[in-house]
Amino acid sequence: MEKINFPTLKERFLKYVSFDTQSDENNPATPSSEGQYVLAKEIVKELHQIGLTDAEVDANGYVMATLPSNSSKKLPVIGFIAHLDTSPDAPGKTMPKAVYYDGTDIVLNESLQIILSAQLFPEIKQYAGQELIVTDGTSLLGADDKAGVAEIITAMEYLLAHPEIPHGTIRIGFTPDEEIGRGADHFDVKKFGADWAYTVDGGEIGELEYENFNGASAKIIFTGRSVHPGSAKGKMINAATLAREFAGLLPPNETPEHTEGREGFYHLTKMEGTVEESSLNYIIRDHDRLRFEQRKRKMQEICSSMQQKYGENAVQLVLKDQYYNMLEKIEPVKYIVDIAGEAMRNCGITPKIKPIRGGSDGARLSYEGLPCPNIFTGGHNSHGRFEFVPVPSMEAAVRVILEICKIVEERS
Repeated sequence: MEKINFPTLKERFLKYVSFDTQSDENNPATPSSEGQYVLAKEIVKELHQIGLTDAEVDANGYVMATLPSNSSKKLPVIGFIAHLDTSPDAPGKTMPKAVYYDGTDIVLNESLQIILSAQLFPEIKQYAGQELIVTDGTSLLGADDKAGVAEIITAMEYLLAHPEIPHGTIRIGFTPDEEIGRGADHFDVKKFGADWAYTVDGGEIGELEYENFNGASAKIIFTGRSVHPGSAKGKMINAATLAREFAGLLPPNETPEHTEGREGFYHLTKMEGTVEESSLNYIIRDHDRLRFEQRKRKMQEICSSMQQKYGENAVQLVLKDQYYNMLEKIEPVKYIVDIAGEAMRNCGITPKIKPIRGGSDGARLSYEGLPCPNIFTGGHNSHGRFEFVPVPSMEAAVRVILEICKIVEERS
């Protein structure tokens, strides 16, 4: 495919990241933060403006819209999905800036001396000579996944402006709360009505993924007994010490900072407490379903052992499965992955097929009857203040979306 320019893409992305849409795992509402609903309403307004007249947002913050078929053929309905929220792992109120990268370190924040180091993040060097969108060093950027939102909408805008390009019916959907594992909770697969879809929620240019972690969350609550430390012997139960003991009983090298590829992990995401009550929040991840179940059992065994030692009420474990590996559901329809791979190659991009070291809405949707592999957005270093996205990679994602639509039309 020729290298088309998309003049609205960068501006659209910068507009979306100006909305603070950080999800909140402590809020049971959907969406879990008001900013997500504010952005959803703004996107619906924009979709109407570009010509997607059925665009709507429901009470839970889910946006759906349709680009009707303009082809004389009977074609499958395909979908493209991205999420509105940003991770709670880093501040979500962004101050992005565009820089033309010269291959050296980028000073994100001079006053705070926060630097995007080419030594620490050597993958950035491949983008020398390109325009990058970076943070000011105090927040994440939000390319995960507002780059995906911007890319999908830009592709639909292009097809609307070029009715001479034949395509089938295309459904687009934007979900809240993906980052806290709830993105598919209220997604109406039947209403969406696609035969299959692609989440546009991957990383660097070329990523194509149809295998992900099995995921679960774990919260362990420790109840202690506070006694004056001067007379505490044989009486005090220190909940904070219990939390430390529990954490120490997990395998020390099975954490994100020690694992890669298909290696699973336990990830401590939050800890807080006092002598009387403490808590630990973990996420549990593994690509292999058997090892995933073994990891959960390990947590249960530690909890049982500590209950025997300190009393049943001293340690309480709440385990919740979040999603499963989509591989099982994608393999029977592997041709949808092949279409995406062909689209990338047609755009001069080498597909990088690898397992997702995370999850996506697509994993859960695949188990609900909507097969949903994942394609790249172009972003790097998600969930942190060193997140960045090259503008040419975002443009490439738009071209891939357009090429997927073209291949589906030509093959049917």
